Amino acid sequence: MIKLAAAVAVLALGGCINMSTPPAEIAATPVSAQRYENQTCAQLIDELGTIAKREHQLVEAQDRRVKASNVQALVINVGQGDGAAAADLAQVRGEREAVRNTMIAKQCGK
Repeated sequence: MIKLAAAVAVLALGGCINMSTPPAEIAATPVSAQRYENQTCAQLIDELGTIAKREHQLVEAQDRRVKASNVQALVINVGQGDGAAAADLAQVRGEREAVRNTMIAKQCGK
């Protein structure tokens, strides 16, 4: 009976192995604001728009990976894990933070 319970637990938890991270749970990678210090407020606003578009693309890519990983986990009990989109998303979120911090320091929008 104990062996059966252990086998059921392993199968139930097995799908959790190497699962992709939902985009909302991917934190920003720290990025230095130094690279944005020489930009004007207008340039920073443009940069923020470019970053927002890229972030949206990466969120969609990661969402697709999460869905595919869930399907794979149902079939072979192991997910796909995170790919390049997750690392890129963390980087882009760090860049967004750096731009925002620079905008605050330069008092853009006031």
